[in-house]
Amino acid sequence: MDMLTELLDKYDGWFVALEWITLGFIGLAVVEAIADMLFKTGRRFSETAANIMTAVGYEFTGYFINAAVLLVAYYFIAPFALFEIEMTPWTWVLALVMADFLYYWMHRTEHEVRFFWAYHVTHHSSPEYDLTTAFRLSWVEGLVEWIFLIPMLLVGFDPVVTFVALAANATYQTWLHTQKVGKLGILDKIINTPSAHRVHHGSNPEYLDKNYGGVLMIWDHLFGTYQAEKALVKFGITEPIESINPFVINFHEYAGIACDVWRAKSWSDRWHYMFAHPGWKPDAAQIQEQEA
Repeated sequence: MDMLTELLDKYDGWFVALEWITLGFIGLAVVEAIADMLFKTGRRFSETAANIMTAVGYEFTGYFINAAVLLVAYYFIAPFALFEIEMTPWTWVLALVMADFLYYWMHRTEHEVRFFWAYHVTHHSSPEYDLTTAFRLSWVEGLVEWIFLIPMLLVGFDPVVTFVALAANATYQTWLHTQKVGKLGILDKIINTPSAHRVHHGSNPEYLDKNYGGVLMIWDHLFGTYQAEKALVKFGITEPIESINPFVINFHEYAGIACDVWRAKSWSDRWHYMFAHPGWKPDAAQIQEQEA
Protein backbone atom coordinates (compact mmCIF):
# COMPACT_ATOMS: atom_id res chain seq x y z
CA MET A 1 0.00 0.00 0.00
CA ASP A 2 2.91 2.35 0.76
CA MET A 3 4.31 1.87 -2.76
CA LEU A 4 0.91 2.60 -4.30
CA THR A 5 0.59 5.74 -2.19
CA GLU A 6 4.04 6.82 -3.35
CA LEU A 7 3.01 6.35 -6.99
CA LEU A 8 -0.14 8.40 -6.48
CA ASP A 9 1.88 11.17 -4.84
CA LYS A 10 4.49 10.98 -7.62
CA TYR A 11 1.93 11.68 -10.34
CA ASP A 12 -0.29 13.98 -8.32
CA GLY A 13 0.57 16.86 -10.65
CA TRP A 14 -1.14 15.03 -13.53
CA PHE A 15 -4.34 14.58 -11.53
CA VAL A 16 -4.35 18.22 -10.44
CA ALA A 17 -3.83 19.39 -14.04
CA LEU A 18 -6.64 17.16 -15.35
CA GLU A 19 -8.96 18.40 -12.59
CA TRP A 20 -8.27 22.04 -13.50
CA ILE A 21 -8.82 21.31 -17.19
CA THR A 22 -12.11 19.60 -16.36
CA LEU A 23 -13.19 22.61 -14.30
CA GLY A 24 -12.40 24.79 -17.30
CA PHE A 25 -14.63 22.62 -19.49
CA ILE A 26 -17.43 22.86 -16.91
CA GLY A 27 -17.11 26.64 -17.14
CA LEU A 28 -17.36 26.45 -20.92
CA ALA A 29 -20.43 24.21 -20.60
CA VAL A 30 -22.10 26.89 -18.45
CA VAL A 31 -21.23 29.57 -21.02
CA GLU A 32 -22.59 27.39 -23.84
CA ALA A 33 -25.83 26.78 -21.92
CA ILE A 34 -26.31 30.49 -21.25
CA ALA A 35 -25.70 31.25 -24.94
CA ASP A 36 -28.26 28.64 -25.99
CA MET A 37 -30.75 30.16 -23.56
CA LEU A 38 -30.17 33.73 -24.73
CA PHE A 39 -30.26 32.87 -28.43
CA LYS A 40 -33.20 30.45 -28.00
CA THR A 41 -31.59 27.63 -29.97
CA GLY A 42 -34.30 25.14 -29.02
CA ARG A 43 -32.01 23.19 -26.73
CA ARG A 44 -33.89 20.86 -24.41
CA PHE A 45 -32.64 21.78 -20.97
CA SER A 46 -34.39 18.73 -19.53
CA GLU A 47 -31.61 16.74 -21.22
CA THR A 48 -29.03 19.07 -19.68
CA ALA A 49 -30.53 18.32 -16.26
CA ALA A 50 -30.38 14.59 -17.03
CA ASN A 51 -26.72 14.93 -17.98
CA ILE A 52 -25.95 16.72 -14.72
CA MET A 53 -27.78 14.14 -12.59
CA THR A 54 -26.00 11.33 -14.40
CA ALA A 55 -22.64 13.07 -13.95
CA VAL A 56 -23.21 13.40 -10.19
CA GLY A 57 -23.94 9.68 -9.93
CA TYR A 58 -20.87 8.91 -12.03
CA GLU A 59 -18.61 10.92 -9.74
CA PHE A 60 -20.01 9.17 -6.66
CA THR A 61 -19.70 5.60 -7.98
CA GLY A 62 -16.45 6.36 -9.80
CA TYR A 63 -14.68 7.30 -6.57
CA PHE A 64 -15.18 3.82 -5.12
CA ILE A 65 -14.85 1.88 -8.37
CA ASN A 66 -11.60 3.58 -9.38
CA ALA A 67 -10.09 2.93 -5.95
CA ALA A 68 -11.00 -0.76 -6.14
CA VAL A 69 -9.74 -1.11 -9.72
CA LEU A 70 -6.44 0.57 -8.85
CA LEU A 71 -5.90 -1.87 -5.98
CA VAL A 72 -6.73 -4.89 -8.15
CA ALA A 73 -4.44 -3.68 -10.94
CA TYR A 74 -1.58 -2.97 -8.55
CA TYR A 75 -1.70 -6.20 -6.53
CA PHE A 76 -3.02 -8.75 -9.04
CA ILE A 77 -1.98 -7.60 -12.54
CA ALA A 78 1.14 -5.43 -12.24
CA PRO A 79 3.24 -8.16 -10.56
CA PHE A 80 3.08 -10.12 -13.82
CA ALA A 81 4.47 -7.26 -15.94
CA LEU A 82 7.18 -8.27 -18.42
CA PHE A 83 9.19 -5.10 -17.86
CA GLU A 84 9.33 -2.13 -15.51
CA ILE A 85 9.11 1.00 -17.63
CA GLU A 86 10.76 4.12 -16.29
CA MET A 87 8.81 7.24 -17.13
CA THR A 88 10.59 9.78 -19.34
CA PRO A 89 9.10 12.25 -21.84
CA TRP A 90 9.37 9.57 -24.56
CA THR A 91 7.81 6.79 -22.51
CA TRP A 92 4.99 9.17 -21.58
CA VAL A 93 4.37 9.66 -25.30
CA LEU A 94 4.40 5.88 -25.71
CA ALA A 95 1.95 5.48 -22.81
CA LEU A 96 -0.46 8.04 -24.26
CA VAL A 97 -0.33 6.49 -27.74
CA MET A 98 -0.77 2.96 -26.39
CA ALA A 99 -3.70 4.09 -24.24
CA ASP A 100 -5.26 5.70 -27.33
CA PHE A 101 -4.84 2.47 -29.33
CA LEU A 102 -6.38 0.38 -26.56
CA TYR A 103 -9.13 2.97 -26.14
CA TYR A 104 -10.03 2.54 -29.82
CA TRP A 105 -10.61 -1.20 -29.34
CA MET A 106 -12.38 -0.71 -26.04
CA HIS A 107 -14.68 1.89 -27.61
CA ARG A 108 -15.31 -0.24 -30.68
CA THR A 109 -16.18 -3.23 -28.50
CA GLU A 110 -18.57 -1.06 -26.51
CA HIS A 111 -20.48 -0.34 -29.70
CA GLU A 112 -20.34 -3.74 -31.36
CA VAL A 113 -20.99 -6.11 -28.43
CA ARG A 114 -24.30 -5.63 -26.64
CA PHE A 115 -23.01 -6.58 -23.19
CA PHE A 116 -20.61 -3.64 -23.33
CA TRP A 117 -23.05 -1.39 -25.18
CA ALA A 118 -25.41 -1.84 -22.22
CA TYR A 119 -23.36 0.62 -20.17
CA HIS A 120 -21.92 2.76 -22.97
CA VAL A 121 -25.39 3.53 -24.37
CA THR A 122 -25.76 5.87 -21.37
CA HIS A 123 -23.39 8.29 -23.06
CA HIS A 124 -25.14 8.10 -26.44
CA SER A 125 -28.77 8.16 -25.39
CA SER A 126 -29.32 11.92 -25.37
CA PRO A 127 -30.93 13.46 -28.48
CA GLU A 128 -29.05 16.65 -27.61
CA TYR A 129 -25.34 17.27 -28.22
CA ASP A 130 -23.58 19.85 -26.12
CA LEU A 131 -20.69 20.07 -23.67
CA THR A 132 -22.76 18.59 -20.83
CA THR A 133 -23.17 15.42 -22.93
CA ALA A 134 -19.49 14.73 -22.26
CA PHE A 135 -20.35 14.19 -18.59
CA ARG A 136 -23.22 11.78 -19.30
CA LEU A 137 -21.27 8.65 -18.36
CA SER A 138 -22.30 5.25 -17.06
CA TRP A 139 -22.16 4.69 -13.33
CA VAL A 140 -20.74 1.19 -13.83
CA GLU A 141 -18.39 1.54 -16.81
CA GLY A 142 -15.34 1.68 -14.55
CA LEU A 143 -16.01 -1.91 -13.50
CA VAL A 144 -15.32 -3.08 -17.04
CA GLU A 145 -13.24 -0.58 -19.02
CA TRP A 146 -10.02 -1.15 -17.06
CA ILE A 147 -9.88 -4.70 -18.45
CA PHE A 148 -9.00 -3.30 -21.88
CA LEU A 149 -5.93 -1.60 -20.39
CA ILE A 150 -4.40 -4.79 -18.99
CA PRO A 151 -1.90 -4.95 -21.92
CA MET A 152 -0.39 -1.66 -20.69
CA LEU A 153 0.08 -3.15 -17.24
CA LEU A 154 1.62 -6.33 -18.60
CA VAL A 155 4.03 -4.42 -20.82
CA GLY A 156 5.33 -2.59 -17.77
CA PHE A 157 3.45 0.68 -17.26
CA ASP A 158 2.45 0.98 -13.63
CA PRO A 159 -1.27 1.21 -12.76
CA VAL A 160 -1.18 4.92 -11.93
CA VAL A 161 0.51 5.84 -15.23
CA THR A 162 -2.03 3.66 -17.05
CA PHE A 163 -4.90 5.37 -15.24
CA VAL A 164 -3.47 8.82 -15.97
CA ALA A 165 -3.06 8.00 -19.68
CA LEU A 166 -6.70 6.91 -19.96
CA ALA A 167 -7.91 9.90 -17.93
CA ALA A 168 -5.97 12.27 -20.19
CA ASN A 169 -7.56 10.62 -23.22
CA ALA A 170 -11.05 11.00 -21.77
CA THR A 171 -10.44 14.59 -20.65
CA TYR A 172 -9.31 15.59 -24.14
CA GLN A 173 -12.62 14.38 -25.55
CA THR A 174 -14.71 16.73 -23.41
CA TRP A 175 -14.44 19.67 -25.82
CA LEU A 176 -15.59 17.51 -28.73
CA HIS A 177 -19.19 17.50 -27.54
CA THR A 178 -20.39 20.71 -29.13
CA GLN A 179 -22.13 21.97 -32.23
CA LYS A 180 -20.54 25.39 -31.84
CA VAL A 181 -17.31 24.35 -33.59
CA GLY A 182 -17.59 23.54 -37.28
CA LYS A 183 -15.36 21.44 -39.49
CA LEU A 184 -11.61 21.95 -39.08
CA GLY A 185 -10.40 20.78 -42.49
CA ILE A 186 -7.57 18.27 -42.55
CA LEU A 187 -7.52 18.15 -38.72
CA ASP A 188 -10.82 16.25 -38.82
CA LYS A 189 -8.97 13.35 -40.45
CA ILE A 190 -5.93 13.41 -38.17
CA ILE A 191 -7.26 13.96 -34.65
CA ASN A 192 -10.62 13.66 -33.00
CA THR A 193 -12.50 16.93 -33.47
CA PRO A 194 -16.06 18.11 -32.79
CA SER A 195 -16.96 17.27 -36.38
CA ALA A 196 -15.49 13.76 -36.21
CA HIS A 197 -17.15 13.11 -32.87
CA ARG A 198 -20.53 14.44 -33.99
CA VAL A 199 -20.47 11.67 -36.59
CA HIS A 200 -19.74 9.16 -33.83
CA HIS A 201 -22.81 10.36 -31.90
CA GLY A 202 -25.07 10.23 -34.94
CA SER A 203 -27.88 7.71 -35.32
CA ASN A 204 -27.97 8.20 -39.10
CA PRO A 205 -27.40 4.79 -40.77
CA GLU A 206 -24.20 6.01 -42.46
CA TYR A 207 -22.81 7.24 -39.13
CA LEU A 208 -23.40 4.15 -37.00
CA ASP A 209 -20.25 2.47 -35.62
CA LYS A 210 -17.86 5.13 -36.92
CA ASN A 211 -15.00 7.27 -35.54
CA TYR A 212 -14.07 5.33 -32.41
CA GLY A 213 -10.72 7.06 -31.86
CA GLY A 214 -10.16 8.96 -28.63
CA VAL A 215 -7.48 11.42 -29.74
CA LEU A 216 -5.97 10.09 -32.97
CA MET A 217 -8.08 9.15 -35.98
CA ILE A 218 -5.33 6.97 -37.45
CA TRP A 219 -6.87 3.87 -35.89
CA ASP A 220 -10.19 4.52 -37.67
CA HIS A 221 -8.38 4.94 -40.99
CA LEU A 222 -6.37 1.74 -40.42
CA PHE A 223 -9.34 -0.38 -39.41
CA GLY A 224 -11.98 1.01 -41.77
CA THR A 225 -14.23 2.90 -39.35
CA TYR A 226 -13.55 6.52 -40.33
CA GLN A 227 -16.42 8.64 -41.62
CA ALA A 228 -16.37 12.35 -42.43
CA GLU A 229 -19.30 14.56 -41.43
CA LYS A 230 -21.49 15.12 -44.49
CA ALA A 231 -25.23 14.85 -43.85
CA LEU A 232 -26.83 16.67 -40.92
CA VAL A 233 -26.29 14.58 -37.80
CA LYS A 234 -29.28 13.14 -35.97
CA PHE A 235 -28.07 12.70 -32.39
CA GLY A 236 -29.08 9.94 -30.02
CA ILE A 237 -29.72 6.23 -30.46
CA THR A 238 -31.82 4.33 -32.98
CA GLU A 239 -34.40 3.42 -30.32
CA PRO A 240 -34.78 6.54 -28.11
CA ILE A 241 -35.49 5.95 -24.43
CA GLU A 242 -37.66 9.09 -23.97
CA SER A 243 -36.67 9.49 -20.33
CA ILE A 244 -34.53 11.85 -18.27
CA ASN A 245 -34.54 9.56 -15.23
CA PRO A 246 -30.83 8.86 -14.55
CA PHE A 247 -31.61 5.30 -13.42
CA VAL A 248 -33.42 4.58 -16.69
CA ILE A 249 -30.59 6.23 -18.62
CA ASN A 250 -28.04 3.99 -16.89
CA PHE A 251 -29.82 0.67 -16.75
CA HIS A 252 -32.48 0.48 -19.49
CA GLU A 253 -30.33 -1.65 -21.79
CA TYR A 254 -29.57 -4.14 -19.02
CA ALA A 255 -33.32 -4.49 -18.53
CA GLY A 256 -33.70 -5.03 -22.27
CA ILE A 257 -31.06 -7.75 -22.25
CA ALA A 258 -32.74 -9.49 -19.31
CA CYS A 259 -36.12 -9.47 -21.09
CA ASP A 260 -34.65 -10.77 -24.35
CA VAL A 261 -32.69 -13.54 -22.61
CA TRP A 262 -35.78 -14.56 -20.63
CA ARG A 263 -37.91 -14.83 -23.76
CA ALA A 264 -35.25 -16.49 -25.92
CA LYS A 265 -36.08 -19.92 -27.35
CA SER A 266 -32.55 -21.37 -27.24
CA TRP A 267 -29.22 -21.01 -25.47
CA SER A 268 -27.71 -19.86 -28.75
CA ASP A 269 -30.20 -17.01 -28.90
CA ARG A 270 -29.51 -16.12 -25.28
CA TRP A 271 -25.80 -15.88 -26.05
CA HIS A 272 -26.43 -13.71 -29.09
CA TYR A 273 -28.78 -11.41 -27.21
CA MET A 274 -25.96 -10.74 -24.75
CA PHE A 275 -22.85 -10.74 -26.93
CA ALA A 276 -23.86 -10.15 -30.55
CA HIS A 277 -24.14 -6.70 -32.09
CA PRO A 278 -26.77 -4.48 -30.44
CA GLY A 279 -30.09 -4.97 -32.21
CA TRP A 280 -29.43 -8.62 -33.05
CA LYS A 281 -32.58 -10.69 -33.61
CA PRO A 282 -33.04 -14.31 -34.70
CA ASP A 283 -33.79 -14.48 -38.41
CA ALA A 284 -37.11 -15.78 -39.69
CA ALA A 285 -35.71 -19.25 -40.50
CA GLN A 286 -34.38 -19.65 -36.96
CA ILE A 287 -37.71 -18.63 -35.47
CA GLN A 288 -39.64 -21.11 -37.65
CA GLU A 289 -37.19 -23.90 -36.75
CA GLN A 290 -37.54 -23.18 -33.03
CA GLU A 291 -41.34 -23.12 -33.23
CA ALA A 292 -41.54 -26.34 -35.25
